[in-house]
This record gives sequence, structure tokens and C-alpha cells, in this order.
Amino acid sequence: MAGVARSAPAASRVRIDCQSHLFSEEFLRRLEKRRDSPRVERVGGERYLIVGPWRRRILPKHTDVQAKLADMDGAGIRLAVLSINDPGPELFGGDSTVVARELNDFIADVISRHPDRFLGLAVLPFDSPEAMLEELERATSRPGIRGILLYSNINGRFPDEEPFRPLFEEAERRGLPLLLHPACPVTYEATRGYEMAAGLGLMFDTTIALCRIILAGLLEKHTRLKLVCPHTGGALPYLIGRVDHQVMVLKRGGQHIRRAPSYYLKQVWFDTVNPLGLGIRYVSQFAGPHKLLFASDHPWVDPRLIIEQIESQRFPEADLERIYWRNARELFGLKSEVTQ
Repeated sequence: MAGVARSAPAASRVRIDCQSHLFSEEFLRRLEKRRDSPRVERVGGERYLIVGPWRRRILPKHTDVQAKLADMDGAGIRLAVLSINDPGPELFGGDSTVVARELNDFIADVISRHPDRFLGLAVLPFDSPEAMLEELERATSRPGIRGILLYSNINGRFPDEEPFRPLFEEAERRGLPLLLHPACPVTYEATRGYEMAAGLGLMFDTTIALCRIILAGLLEKHTRLKLVCPHTGGALPYLIGRVDHQVMVLKRGGQHIRRAPSYYLKQVWFDTVNPLGLGIRYVSQFAGPHKLLFASDHPWVDPRLIIEQIESQRFPEADLERIYWRNARELFGLKSEVTQ
């Protein structure tokens, strides 16, 4: 592309990975003891995670910190933001607070052993606003826990519903990013054929949850909220024109907002977990490169695939710096030494 500066080769760039996952062996052993969902089942030497009707193979790298560090080094990733993926504590009934504490302590302990390589996102019990906020306070007192993993559905309920709204207020007050991560999708039955649950179902789940958050007026009320939608926003950036038309022209669903839904969508940060470079470019053009965060979804996705897709779009050098690390540094309030 004419006029685009290319001062740094791809292999030498600084990168902060804003979505990277890790399970603890202790957590998986807990799941192996369970008969009900969520649980882990061993078949022929392999372990499978079962959440409701959804069954996924657990990869060896899901619990291997050294393998993650090696893959980070191979992809030029200086720092990764860790979370457990799913299932979340809300699926463990009366044990949700205990499970949340164990998971958050596990992530914090990994960070303590590698403080220059990892940050973390807390998971929360949603039994009550009191339990939710109490664990938020406790978990984020641990060094390196810099944000919150908020599931696209909370045991079938959407995060804009009334019991969960105090979290938005508290996250805004404390400047903590919320990552809207997909859970076992509410559309699972519609997408289980041809194994479409991960390819489409998860994306539909975040799309529905994010659109509800916007239409509920939560981004109008909490203008300083740091909300991140992974996977380039699911499908919502591509459908937002239709949503705008429904709300602004046909007067459907906009009772709690004063502007077009697209206005609020541009307040959201998006990550680059999309194996199609054109999708990454579209979201950058829609929201601006200052709202795009490099992320890999490791170990489900090889970080080099996402890097290849970003590099294929030949963004200007200043935009690449923003995508790879500057935006993350600002979002998580990191010191400049992280990128030295």
C-alpha cells in the first residue's frame, strides 16, 4: 500500500495478548469428581469438558504455563492477560463463591511466578450482588488482577439483567475493564448440528449480550466503562446498521437510549480474535484503531494465525502499534516499562 510506513518487521514487534486462557489441574480434578454439568470426562486417555450439552476436548496446553510462555515467545508476545475461559463459578450452585476464589487465586499465583509476563481477569460468583462485589474486591486486591471476565450469559441469564448491574457501576468506578466472554451459548440447540456451536453459537451469544447491554442503556449511564467484546464483536458490528434502523426509524427497543445504538457500540473495545483479516480491518474502520486490541484466544487459537491476519491488512505503523500494545497499555493502566 503506497504511503504506508513499515519501520518494524513483524517478528520484532511488541505485543500484549488481551485474551489468553489457562485452567488449573486442581479445577479439572474438581470437575472430574462431578456427575452433573459442568464436569470433566476421560475417554481413551483424553479429557473432555462437558458444560450442559456441549462437549469439548481439553488440550494439554490448557494447563501448561511453560507451553504458553513458549508460544508467547514464538509469537513475540511480551505480556498476556490470563483468564480461565469457561465454565464460570455461576454454574456451581452453592459452591460458586468457593470456586471463584479458587480460580482467582490460581490466576493470581501464576502471575506472582511470572509478574513480567502475565496479567489476569477475575471471575465472580453471581449468587447475589453482595457475593459478586465482595469477591471482586478480594480478587482485585491480588497483584496483577486488572479486570473482570463477564460471561455473555450467566447460567442462561443475560448480564444486563438487574441483579448484575451493580458490577457495571463498580467496574466503571474503579476503572476495571470488563471482557464480555462467550459462555455455553443460549443458541446451542440451534447450532449443535454440524458442530456450529463454537463457530456461530458463541458469536451469537456475545452479539445478543452486547446488543442488550447497549439497548438497556448501560453504556449511556456508564460512559467511562471499559467494556471489551472479543472476537471482533461477534456479529454486532456487521448488523449494527440494521439495529440502528429498527431503533431510530421503526422505534423498536430504544426506550432506554437517546442515541443510535452504533454510537454506543463505538464506545466498546474489540479484540482481534478473528481468523479473517478483512474482519479485523472492518472493525478497525468501524470503531477506529484506538479501540482494537491484539488477542489470540490461546490455546484454542495459534497466536501466529491472528498475527498473520493483522499483518495481511498492512495497517499504518502507528495503527499497528496501537493494536499490538498501546491500546492495551492504556486500557489496563500499565507502566511504560512493559513495552520496553
